[in-house]
Amino acid sequence: MKAAPRSEQRSDVDAPLMGTVIAVQANFYQVQLDSLSGVKEEGGDFEPSSTGRPTTDDQPPRLLCTRRARLKKIGQRVMVGDRVVVEEPDWADGRGAIADVLPRKTQLDRPPIANADQILLVFALAEPPLDPYQLTRFLTKAESTGLEVCLCLNKSDLVEPEQQNAWRNRLNDWGYDPVFISLYTLTGLDKLSNQLTQKITVLAGPSGVGKSSLINQLIPNLNIRVGEVSGKLNRGRHTTRHVELFDLPHGGLLADTPGFNQPNLDVSPEEVVQCFPEARARLAVDSCQFSDCSHRDEPNCAVRGDWERYEYYLDLLDEAIAWQEALNDQADPESTMKVKTKGKGQTQNEPKLESKKYRRLSRRSQQQALQELYRESEDF
Repeated sequence: MKAAPRSEQRSDVDAPLMGTVIAVQANFYQVQLDSLSGVKEEGGDFEPSSTGRPTTDDQPPRLLCTRRARLKKIGQRVMVGDRVVVEEPDWADGRGAIADVLPRKTQLDRPPIANADQILLVFALAEPPLDPYQLTRFLTKAESTGLEVCLCLNKSDLVEPEQQNAWRNRLNDWGYDPVFISLYTLTGLDKLSNQLTQKITVLAGPSGVGKSSLINQLIPNLNIRVGEVSGKLNRGRHTTRHVELFDLPHGGLLADTPGFNQPNLDVSPEEVVQCFPEARARLAVDSCQFSDCSHRDEPNCAVRGDWERYEYYLDLLDEAIAWQEALNDQADPESTMKVKTKGKGQTQNEPKLESKKYRRLSRRSQQQALQELYRESEDF
């Protein structure tokens, strides 16, 4: 009997699978496969379907994958959130290999996440108190990504309704419609959950505002470790160590990101104004006299005026200018200046040390110098 061609011998079991990278650890990638049709055993374990692939209606299967050498050679990076093609699944050991990465809709480098739809910025109204300047820094950083920005204010049970309404009106003037929640009284969570459904959302915010507690409420039985707010510093400690995507009960993925206190606004000076919704609104109805207007001292400027965060804009503009100048200096090998990050996300230029003057000689150089000295003494 003549054997079937190799192409006909290949079964659907060996066909490539599609999935989403939900975690990256060292050189391994946790991939959640797309839902597969099949039969689930009563005990909840995977049962091979007619295609030979395990499946379940409750939780799509996951494989711990490596990256093909071909992807490494061409420099193809694999990020959390990437849509990937998986080959050669080993269902018994839960292993596989990423053969290809699909084109990304969006990409963030810090934190490294692909295909995100929006950023959920979480702050607290109290403990720690809400600081307008710190909130502005986070908002402008979120706006610089080009993603949709959702603002969530936690611990609403700790402030009076009048204060809550005052913050609502204030933030509306900034161009935001915040969602007020309380993880203590469990209020506002339904409205927030609706904004996360069927989207990949990046969770961000300072430490101690309740990000880990929020994830535990949105995704039951996850049990992420929760940090406490320091009594002396009035801020929390970081509890998230790496980026990971979590399944939301009603569809969508939530990315928990490592906590940071003051994000750097690494954009050009010309882009800073686009990070303020109230400035964008002014430019939408009017234009400045000069096309390269920095919105500081130029005449007939559409942005400069009486709006609350204008002083914050000027401060961040100066920071962006210093950052741009530092980049230009670093690109110049003859530059004698270097950029250094200070507290509260501020950057400044400092003179470089003369490398030859402060460099320690190697033992070989020291021995050569001694030999030269010895030969010179013999000449005398």
